[in-house]
Amino acid sequence: MKNIVIFSGAGISAESGIKTFRDSGGLWEEYCIEDVATPGAWHRNAALVLDFYNQRRAQVLSAQPNSAHSAIADLEKYFNVQVITQNIDDLHERAGSSNVLHLHGEIRKSRSTLDEHLIYTIEGSELKIGDVCPLGAQLRPHIVWFGEAVPAMEEAISITSMADIFMVIGTSLEVYPAAGLLEYAPDASLKILVDPHAKIPAHLKEFSIVRKSAGVGVPEVLQKIIENNV
Repeated sequence: MKNIVIFSGAGISAESGIKTFRDSGGLWEEYCIEDVATPGAWHRNAALVLDFYNQRRAQVLSAQPNSAHSAIADLEKYFNVQVITQNIDDLHERAGSSNVLHLHGEIRKSRSTLDEHLIYTIEGSELKIGDVCPLGAQLRPHIVWFGEAVPAMEEAISITSMADIFMVIGTSLEVYPAAGLLEYAPDASLKILVDPHAKIPAHLKEFSIVRKSAGVGVPEVLQKIIENNV
């Protein structure tokens, strides 16, 4: 079976009601990055950071996967499918996708501030000051903040380099190193970008662009792939 790699961004989740960070009306118009999404913010005001992510978590819990998420999950009937996502929500998983790699962490998980390998599922929507790991250290959101390394990047590069079809969905391609992933798709692979506001760097002209929302464009494109390859 062919390997299909899906690289998804905030645009796919926006249609499920989850605010994006960079679009007009997005989260960064309400909050300063420096106040809620950096290691420095955590050290200055951990309570504010926790409150910010508690709000995001509650939003995720109330959201449902949309037709794009479902179409990607259904693709596993026909191909080897790997999802690489910049999103911290779990909508891909809830739609039924089996193989999801989160580049920027997972909103429904916490991790120890003493040992980053101690990761836990958050029960409910809130993580609070005083919630600690077995070592007694405060738990923080299991999120890659601005200024932190992206631990899953090497695995993502390896996965991308094996793609027969590489499909990018709903991402501004402005967040690095994640946006650099496009550089690792094999020359011979079929490359597709689905985004109503698609912007592809000039040196990546081999991408076919579908200027539609994820909910409309993704099911259409994937149905064509199934019809042409099964």
